[in-house]
Amino acid sequence: MEVLQLLRLVLTTAMLGLSQTVNPFVAQQTPPDPCYDESGAPRRCIPEFVNAAFGKEVQASSTCGKPPTRHCNASDPRRAHPPAYLTDLNTASNMTCWRSETLHHSPQNVTLTLSLGKKFEVVYVSLQFCSPRPESTAILKSMDYGKTWVPYQYYSSQCRKIYGKPSKATVTKQNEQEALCTDGLTDLYPLTGGLIAFSTLDGRPSAQDFDSSPVLQDWVTATDIRVVFSRPHLFRDLGSRDAGEEEGGTGSTPYYYAVGELQVGGRCKCNGHAARCVKDKEQKLVCDCKHNTEGPECDRCKPFHYDRPWQRASAREANECLACNCNLHARRCRFNMELFKLSGRKSGGVCLNCRHNTAGRHCHYCKEGFYRDLSKAITDRKACKACDCHPVGAAGKTCNQTTGQCPCKDGVTGLTCNRCAKGYQQSRSPVAPCIKIPAINPTSLVTSTEAPTDCDSYCKPAKGNYKINMKKYCKKDYVVQVNILEMETVANWAKFTINILSVYKCRDERVKRGDNFLWIHLKDLSCKCPKIQISKKYLVMGISENSTDRPGLMADKNSLVIQWRDAWTRRLRKLQRREKKGKCVKP
Repeated sequence: MEVLQLLRLVLTTAMLGLSQTVNPFVAQQTPPDPCYDESGAPRRCIPEFVNAAFGKEVQASSTCGKPPTRHCNASDPRRAHPPAYLTDLNTASNMTCWRSETLHHSPQNVTLTLSLGKKFEVVYVSLQFCSPRPESTAILKSMDYGKTWVPYQYYSSQCRKIYGKPSKATVTKQNEQEALCTDGLTDLYPLTGGLIAFSTLDGRPSAQDFDSSPVLQDWVTATDIRVVFSRPHLFRDLGSRDAGEEEGGTGSTPYYYAVGELQVGGRCKCNGHAARCVKDKEQKLVCDCKHNTEGPECDRCKPFHYDRPWQRASAREANECLACNCNLHARRCRFNMELFKLSGRKSGGVCLNCRHNTAGRHCHYCKEGFYRDLSKAITDRKACKACDCHPVGAAGKTCNQTTGQCPCKDGVTGLTCNRCAKGYQQSRSPVAPCIKIPAINPTSLVTSTEAPTDCDSYCKPAKGNYKINMKKYCKKDYVVQVNILEMETVANWAKFTINILSVYKCRDERVKRGDNFLWIHLKDLSCKCPKIQISKKYLVMGISENSTDRPGLMADKNSLVIQWRDAWTRRLRKLQRREKKGKCVKP
């Protein structure tokens, strides 16, 4: 026991002697919450250093008393040597030992397997023997609860022969996860009470900068420990006096392994984000995670805390997980490495499913069709108001994000484009709902010298003759229904902006439904042949005149321009069908 106590003292002193700024196994004082300082700022915290093997169940491949012998009998406490003795409380006055069956053929492997229940960061593994130390021993670890195993350390006087390893090897930064073999602990004496002690960090170059070495952090991590005894020390005189007599002197050299205590010193692995480990509802050991982390080893960020990637805490930086900034408008987010790098590695969170009519990476602006109500904070549920752009007066549904001003059509004004601007009047056209109010009557644009002296003889109007027959229809180049929107003068012409509502006949393929122009000479307009009023619908029947200066339709004193009647629709469609059948009489 004195040797084991000395080992504990040496290991503890060595670990405490390392700089507290770099060593994750330094004992800390226990303030109200070790994971935060007095001002509430996060800091690295680690569980206490413990014997992770204490009280744990050990699986042994061989145990004395199965079947019972004179020296080993499970039913007799004085002669029982179960694996539970490996991890119970041992004192100098009460040294209980596990013992294997008496074995007759060497070599014969015996294994001890210990499950730690979760990931631990292991500092040392020690075994105190009740028998002579074995000639060859291997210590292995598992990081996946016993699915796979990797070697930790070998002991043998024949390293090359037994394990294929040199007895002396140097560990460099390139092979820090390599198991070594040593012959330093294979002496016979003492016959009992010998010790094997393996330190995971001893001789590893990066041990002094553990925080910056993911390789060593991985090296010390284990969920299970396995010890394999491969070859005993065989002494014929010892066997004849002890084991040989037990079996009645078979002539062979029997042997056995016996261990009084198995210790695994280390800390519950929590990556610097928990000060203790506790049992969950299923009685499994888990970290009591802080710093917005979660998981058995605090190895991931909590939901919605993805503004920067998860990192292990160090003595210099707690590396807590940060919540995404969604201005209280989202409950989920994701991490984007590209944005994180572009921000100078400060923020990479992207909000998902922004609510309350918000949009953007941080739900920081209003979505299409809404604008910011500057009287409310961006975090307010009603920070975004609907644009409510007028369906006819507005040119779109999206308004200015800051002012809420909708895009208005020509002649339309108002925040939502719901009224005509000054100098405009409402029309019946959804394309141009507001048109300019004519400054003067179109007929007054013609001076007395330009106007014919006798309009009756000039125009020769057929008063009251509104009958539309096939002969009149066939003589005209175009027959259309139009809405007069506005007028301007160009030289001696009146240029009317019109909206063609229906086309019943047109020899010019360029004339289609929609906005167009209608040209009438001012002389004709002054005699009111034809007579035109703004914002009225007309049936226009005329002759086409190709002019590059006046694109659109032409009307003169011989054209038929009469105010529209809905009853004409059926009649015009009938004439249209007859024309398609070749019924038009050539003029």
